[in-house]
Amino acid sequence: MNDIERKRLYGLIGICAKAGKIRSGEFSTEKSVKSGKAKLVIVANDASEKTKKRFSDMAEFRQIPFNADLCDKDTLGHIIGREFRASLAVEDAGLAKNILSLINGGNENGNR
Repeated sequence: MNDIERKRLYGLIGICAKAGKIRSGEFSTEKSVKSGKAKLVIVANDASEKTKKRFSDMAEFRQIPFNADLCDKDTLGHIIGREFRASLAVEDAGLAKNILSLINGGNENGNR
């Protein structure tokens, strides 16, 4: 992913946050996933392996797209206008689809 694509992706996640369609932090992310509201789960690449596995398993069980290599905790928090965050859930299906498409290089299915 080049710098322009990364900036577009971060901007889109920021728009989600301003629209109130993001739940961040481990507790809120877990609550969003378990309640069925989460459409995409993102975990920081420097989160603990235990955190990555827990959210990966939760997302896989509920068939929610999951990404754990987008950015670090500081960047993830900065994108949404907060302090560092280890995880977040996107609760809008359309925005989640667009974010996933950018993460996967323009292909929604993740096939490059």
